[in-house]
Amino acid sequence: PRSFTGPKPVQKPHPPIYVGAYAPAALTRTARYADGWLTVGMPLSMVAEMFSSIQTQAAEAGRDRGELELIVRGNVELSDQPLADDRAVFAGTAEQVAADIAAARAIGASELIMDATFDPDVHSVEDYLERLELLFRLANDSTAGMPA
Repeated sequence: PRSFTGPKPVQKPHPPIYVGAYAPAALTRTARYADGWLTVGMPLSMVAEMFSSIQTQAAEAGRDRGELELIVRGNVELSDQPLADDRAVFAGTAEQVAADIAAARAIGASELIMDATFDPDVHSVEDYLERLELLFRLANDSTAGMPA
């Protein structure tokens, strides 16, 4: 049902509204009303397919499909040894994670949210900061040669 929200945001027209959901009805709401779709934990090939469907629904609703943003959250788990092909996205060696970052960009992700909070090898603030610095480097390296 319609709701009341207050106080009203200062930003005009409003802060971006991102929907993080997978149910068909929620994806339809994303297409009709949201500024973007936020996904996590799905294979990027599925993300690409679902986002394309959201964009198609947006166009059918009279919206510009290109205005929808794709935001991908990566729960990062780094390992010293390469993981098998059936690994979770953003899990594996630094090279595998870098490939996932590049793949997310290739399917149209406008933002990546990289989270190393649950990496089993992160035991301290220093470990966490090291991971963030590595992810920052991987993300910047994966943009080499890509259009701005």
